[in-house]
Amino acid sequence: MKQNLITDVVQAMLPFLNNAQTERLQEVLQHTLFGYEVTKIESEKEISEQNYVELFLSAKRIEGCSEKSLKYYKATIEMMIATVGKSVKHIETDDIRRYLTEYQEKKKSSKVTIDNIRRILSSFFSWLEDEDYILKSPVRRIHKVKTGTSIKETYSDEALELMRDNCTEPRDLAMIDMLASTGMRVGEMVLLNRNDIDFNERECIVFGKGNKERVVYFDARTKIHLQNYLNSRTDDNPALFVSLKAPHERLKIGGIETRLREFGKQLGLHKVHPHKFRRTLATMAIDKGMPIEQLQQLLGHRKIDTTLQYAMVKQSNVKIAHRKYIG
Repeated sequence: MKQNLITDVVQAMLPFLNNAQTERLQEVLQHTLFGYEVTKIESEKEISEQNYVELFLSAKRIEGCSEKSLKYYKATIEMMIATVGKSVKHIETDDIRRYLTEYQEKKKSSKVTIDNIRRILSSFFSWLEDEDYILKSPVRRIHKVKTGTSIKETYSDEALELMRDNCTEPRDLAMIDMLASTGMRVGEMVLLNRNDIDFNERECIVFGKGNKERVVYFDARTKIHLQNYLNSRTDDNPALFVSLKAPHERLKIGGIETRLREFGKQLGLHKVHPHKFRRTLATMAIDKGMPIEQLQQLLGHRKIDTTLQYAMVKQSNVKIAHRKYIG
């Protein structure tokens, strides 16, 4: 408790003292209070650790964060607070560094995961600083974790045709075509209803991250296969994609992921999952010359940097471009 008092006083004086004066103040306080017992009197206005987190989450909710993201933020921040074992006001940079290091060693987490945690903690403490709950964020001096870049896999034309040719259910064929031709997120697809589809214009409106609407488009093949699937159904569920067995409930993300994974194993294809269709479409669009701004709109990305990460330009196209523009 005594050290917490000294920390509070020193932090409050930081704007008014230079480094030498701050160190001297800390020495004086430690020497003066050496023989004293310090007891904290709880104030009715004192904000608990839990309330700090809830206030932060409320602010992020107003900014448009999804409930899924908020749940992840809450779990990440609360785990850090419980592990460090200090009040939010007394957490220091070394505490955060130690926590991230130990977390990575214990969980064997990737650098991407650790940087995600760092980013969430930075957002939390920066908000506390902006709201004057703390003087300075302890994460300010912890820089972005260098994760390196890896070329993510995409589906080849042969793999896509192999999947289409081996579909025994009209639903699975329509589902694969929908993912491949629109580039929508699987979370967006499971929310679609039958009446959301405009077959004349070959388009539909999806709800993306942050509840943002956008229009996505599908090709003629998808239109035919989707119509065949809907015509084959006997249920009255408004959902666009439902389970094959009664009571034909709306498909969930996990159901689609499991179905595609099993399908990939049957065909001997490596890592078949919904997100790979999205990455494949992005790469194909870039290779065929689609402007990056239009692809950004199509994929529903807020930042163009995200779009660039999705689109892995084929090396053969880079070679052709070099010969055209440079060589």
